[in-house]
Amino acid sequence: MAKRGGFSGGMPGNMNNLMKQAQKMQRQMEENAKELEEKEFTAKAGGGAVEVTISGKKEIVKVKLSEEVVDPNDIEMLEDLIVAATNEALRQVEEASQASMAKLTGGLGGLGSGFPF
Repeated sequence: MAKRGGFSGGMPGNMNNLMKQAQKMQRQMEENAKELEEKEFTAKAGGGAVEVTISGKKEIVKVKLSEEVVDPNDIEMLEDLIVAATNEALRQVEEASQASMAKLTGGLGGLGSGFPF
């Protein structure tokens, strides 16, 4: 009669090691996320006429405008430059986040994306 239930061989030890590794990775991910949130990312547009700084939490921290870019007759250009600088700063946050994740997963692509840790 076949034995039912339980694990055969050394499986329980392997499962325990896997859980420990998963918990370690989760702690590292949390630490990396906290570090990222504390960083600031700055991007410029219009040859430096518009500068936007964003936190790692993806919140705008500062917008700096050069006097020459503030033209009451061309508000649309100023708006476009602010959008461009903001989007570039957001891309920097995303790149930093992906680089941090790649270090944890050893560059294995989206390995961690399907797991809750």
